[in-house]
Amino acid sequence: MVTTPTRAFEALMDGVTSWNVPKDPVPCELLLIGEAAFPVMVNDKGQVLIAASSYGLGRLVVVSHEGYLMDAGLAPFLRNAVGWLCASPGAPTGVHPSLESLVTILQACGVQAQVQSDLGPPLGVYCINAYNDKMTAELIQFVKHGGGLLIGGQAWYWASQHGRDNVLSRFPGNQVTSVAGVYFTDIYGDKGRFKVSKKIPKIPLQVGCGEVLRQDQQQLLEGISELDIKTGGVPSQLLVHGALAFPLGLDASLGCFLAGARYGQGRVVLAAHEGMLCAPKLGRFLLNAVRWLARGQPGKCGVNTGLEHLCALLSEHGLECSLQPHLTRGLRVYCCTAYSDREARQLREFVAEGGGLLIGGQAWWWASQNPGRSALAGFPGNIILNGFGLSILAQTLQAGRFPAPTPEMRGYHLRKALSEFQAALNHGAGDLGKLWLARLGADGAAFLQIPAEGVPAYLSLHRLLRKMLRLSGLPAVSPQRPVASDSFEAAVLSLATELARAGTDCSQLVQELGTWTCSSSPHPSEHPITVEIDGSNPGSCDSWVSTGLYLPHGKSAEVSLSEAAACAGLKVQIGCHTDNLTNASKLSRAPVVTHQCCMDRTVQSISCLWGGLLYVIVPKGSQLGPISITVKRAVPAPYYKLGKTSLEEWKNCIQGSLAPWGELATDNIILTVPTANLQALENPEPALCLWDEMMCAVARLAARPFPFCRPERIVADVQISAGWMHSGYPIMCHLESVQELLNEAGMRSTGLWGPIHELGHNQQQEKWEFPPHTTEATCNLWSVYVHETVLGIPRARAHPALCPPEREKRIRTYLDKGAPLCDWNVWTALETYLQLQEAFGWEPFTELFAEYQMLSGIPKDKAGKMNLWVKKFSEKVQKNLAPFFEAWGWPVQKDVANSLAYLPEWQGNPMRVDMHH
Repeated sequence: MVTTPTRAFEALMDGVTSWNVPKDPVPCELLLIGEAAFPVMVNDKGQVLIAASSYGLGRLVVVSHEGYLMDAGLAPFLRNAVGWLCASPGAPTGVHPSLESLVTILQACGVQAQVQSDLGPPLGVYCINAYNDKMTAELIQFVKHGGGLLIGGQAWYWASQHGRDNVLSRFPGNQVTSVAGVYFTDIYGDKGRFKVSKKIPKIPLQVGCGEVLRQDQQQLLEGISELDIKTGGVPSQLLVHGALAFPLGLDASLGCFLAGARYGQGRVVLAAHEGMLCAPKLGRFLLNAVRWLARGQPGKCGVNTGLEHLCALLSEHGLECSLQPHLTRGLRVYCCTAYSDREARQLREFVAEGGGLLIGGQAWWWASQNPGRSALAGFPGNIILNGFGLSILAQTLQAGRFPAPTPEMRGYHLRKALSEFQAALNHGAGDLGKLWLARLGADGAAFLQIPAEGVPAYLSLHRLLRKMLRLSGLPAVSPQRPVASDSFEAAVLSLATELARAGTDCSQLVQELGTWTCSSSPHPSEHPITVEIDGSNPGSCDSWVSTGLYLPHGKSAEVSLSEAAACAGLKVQIGCHTDNLTNASKLSRAPVVTHQCCMDRTVQSISCLWGGLLYVIVPKGSQLGPISITVKRAVPAPYYKLGKTSLEEWKNCIQGSLAPWGELATDNIILTVPTANLQALENPEPALCLWDEMMCAVARLAARPFPFCRPERIVADVQISAGWMHSGYPIMCHLESVQELLNEAGMRSTGLWGPIHELGHNQQQEKWEFPPHTTEATCNLWSVYVHETVLGIPRARAHPALCPPEREKRIRTYLDKGAPLCDWNVWTALETYLQLQEAFGWEPFTELFAEYQMLSGIPKDKAGKMNLWVKKFSEKVQKNLAPFFEAWGWPVQKDVANSLAYLPEWQGNPMRVDMHH
């Protein structure tokens, strides 16, 4: 059996060099949805006139006018079609009496064909026109169990008798072919010219069936003015991508949380969180949904046992409803969550054959548990839903109360937006608003994460996008030439990034690339480079291990490693600029410029449009030891390791380096900065020795083991997602800060408050943190400590906010207001800790930080945690500090104050003066 669509297309077109179609018949355009259907013949307007698909164990070929089946000019194709449709070679072909002359054509080609008005058992293939509504159920079962069906007809005449809006669901041919994702429409097919394609033709972006979907939306939203989706859960965003799928609930930026689709003879309604399926305040919508799913006909509704509240809600409104552990026979509607794909095939067939599916769930939790894997490919709900033209994204949406979407908003659709986009590229026309553009970038990028291999429906869109992006070229985006995030250019950047990730050859897209990555594109040699890295990670978080290699933009690297390493859960990452700028209003670079990929094979190809330094991500707790990794098509990047790299090696690697970024490393910190900055650095050793001293101090105050289990990282970028710098792994900073990180003399004379502040954030522990008050306060303890103990810069000089007059003024202002805890934050909060430090030294802090690491049963609430700190610090310094903290406005509990009363009063309490004020 030929399995892939490509091979099927070749079999169908074998020896067909021209479409010798009769002149008179006026065909109709076919609409293709789902993952199995593909076009075979298209006219020069791009309309599909012959299509093929499969369903269950069998296959179909659909022809858009029965006249084509009775014309000898198409004999070579008809012979191929019957051959491809026949699963058991030699089984006879039956022809319905309505197509009698087809028998002669087939017999002349040597096919054993006979007129037969019913589906007898030995048949391999059956041929029939699309107007017969007596055999629907039998034909579906025939195909499902391995039969081949050749069916022809047009629906425009039927539509003129029975109404356009009934064609998709009621036209006899559609009741059969739609189960395989092919529909006859009432749109005339142009019969000017027919192209014979070398490969599967593209599926059109849009076929005019919008009216039907508008009616569906109206029915589902009837009587609803507002959708309140605050149900206690965090919803995912939904992606609506199929031609017969449509949005139902949208937030102000067109983020979708409720959607519907037609598929086959059935229907689907999807919610972005299962909580929405049980919320009484969405009762009206849920009733509308179940009625629409049942197509207004009576019948049983089965509700999966995980949704008992929904069952109660529907029963209350008189719907016949029962709890079911899984999909059972005889149901008209089935309701379930999207967390298992055990019944994916049964659910798809249930919907295709006329069932209604109400399903809900979010994918962000799955994504957080499966880093490096795409939710569109792996999340169980998407394995069920993708083929229906709906998907659940890992991105979340702010739950809230939203007005029912206006007809204009409901009109948004990825396919429609793409055709407008295409029109704008081709003619500078096209009427894409900012809102649509911003959404198109995000939705298009998400769509490209659906695995497209062997699925014409998806590959078609990929081809279309490639063509569009070649036409537009990539915008040269840089800090000098930023682009707005809701602009045409920003959409191009998002689409190009994901297209490259999805396996499109980047080199075609890169011709126009701007210069923010590097001006001269390095030409990597094909010679493989082998590097040895440490595959052990004793820490409690995943660790990026530098390879010292750089992948130029537009290239794909081939990475090879041993069998043992391929089973160890390693990932490869291209690029270190992991900040996602999707929410920025202006872009100085593409929003996503890094890419991660699971290394679960011994040889793997990986690329990222934007290039980048190559890392191996070693999972926490890994005990692999040293491993070798071989990379093709990468170039060496500047890399200096304190205590390992000699000055001579450094000078050699920096001189002719083609990589725009490089790294300076110690066992405790790694700095990633532009090569240009490194070339100006004569000798990295003094700066790195100082960094190691500072890191030692950071660890000392935090009572952490030194050297660090995983070195901290600081990465410079042209644009970051928040602030002047931000903490995390890596800590991100702007290019302007690079000088400060590398200049040893500068660090010793003026210090470097910002980077140490961020390192301080990375040491903060939930157990002794009282957000929001101390978030931007306790991290500064590290800045003060490092400046004073390593750099010899006293606090008053380390930061202007810490000069004594400023400090006094702050305390005064706070106390004059009556010490309101809501104002106790940043410098004011830091003051409390500095007063304790100035009286008792740093020891109580380091000892407490050590003790807290071992403590269990710590209160969850803020007041509880603050009281524990009062108690612990008092015991540590053997003074009753309750009055001190009370003066600062802390909520000290009576029993805590009483329990500390046995300790001596703190004579030097700096707040005493103020207390007697």
